[in-house]
Amino acid sequence: MADMPSADRVWWALLEDLGFTKKKIIDLCPDCYTVRDFCRDHPYGIFILGPKEHAVTVIDGDYFDSWDSGNTVPGYYFMRR
Repeated sequence: MADMPSADRVWWALLEDLGFTKKKIIDLCPDCYTVRDFCRDHPYGIFILGPKEHAVTVIDGDYFDSWDSGNTVPGYYFMRR
């Protein structure tokens, strides 16, 4: 038996193999630091953000998703080393 490709430990391991490092977003304001705020604070680089049950790609301060997730609150992110 194995995990599905969408399981966190599977795609997290893939990102680590591709040179990403996982970082926790500090819970100073756990309900108010949004994807949009993260983009404003990180205008350069490639990131994968982790709101609950979802993943959002951020490239050079712009987020890419299948819907407007700018107001969602991520708990962690991966950044390229």
